[in-house]
Amino acid sequence: MPPTDASAHAAPAIGSDSGDPTGTCPAESSTDVTGEPVSMDREAADSADTGTTGATDCEDTLDLRLPDELLALLEEQAGPDDGPGSGSGSDGGAAPPLFASTIDHDLLDHVAEWGPVATPVGTFHLVPVVIERDLPLITRWMNDPAVAEFWELAGAESVTGEHLRAQLGGDGRSVPCVGVLEGTPMSYWEIYRADLDPLARHYPARPHDTGIHLLIGEVADRGRGLGSALLRAVADLALDRRPACARVVAEPALRNTPSVAAFLTAGFRFSAEIDLPDKRAALMVRDRSLRHLL
Repeated sequence: MPPTDASAHAAPAIGSDSGDPTGTCPAESSTDVTGEPVSMDREAADSADTGTTGATDCEDTLDLRLPDELLALLEEQAGPDDGPGSGSGSDGGAAPPLFASTIDHDLLDHVAEWGPVATPVGTFHLVPVVIERDLPLITRWMNDPAVAEFWELAGAESVTGEHLRAQLGGDGRSVPCVGVLEGTPMSYWEIYRADLDPLARHYPARPHDTGIHLLIGEVADRGRGLGSALLRAVADLALDRRPACARVVAEPALRNTPSVAAFLTAGFRFSAEIDLPDKRAALMVRDRSLRHLL
């Protein structure tokens, strides 16, 4: 997945109560223990499945069946007479793409309503991305070489825009957000349903697992220890706002030791090494049952 830093020029103004202005899709990113930019490599969603390698934690049991929610979504999209190539209307037109924005579901318990949270480094707010407002800033962050190495979204605004619109036009299983710290947009986050994501093919997913991707956007915000503090805050926020979620997961590249260290400092535990289509990753888990111990 994609994380990294990027210096930014003036971005569209966002109030401290309006959230961050950035968005991305599953990618790997975070910040190291010392605040160094850390990235989670972007996972190739359409790549062939690969087996999980490395011993998993004893609490992680293998269950790769399709979640009930995913099966329900499939049933809603396909009518009783719909075949693989059937149209959706009397005019014989092509059926709308699976999981199109017409599906009215909030699979992440209304991220937009999670609100601000107090952290050791200041008041922090996750603000869902608005393309018209946030695209220039996020594009600039994605073109930072340190970020582009992992997120692979460098280029024109259309490149980042396509990545964001794919999430914003979906069914709500991934919500790109801008992280606003003390009123200043400074990071990009993706909060997603890991159990409904291609990632679930590569680890023993549990219902309602919530995934996190992060990049620290501004160079000045790196090296200050912000990443670990914000990762802990956002993971705990997800557990607080999502009662059905028992754990928050992430999959930084195993070679990205600063990112792995940041997750460990933020109260995540190392669960396993997993082979994803484009990287060997460290499966990091923050358990609800251990959140007050780690």
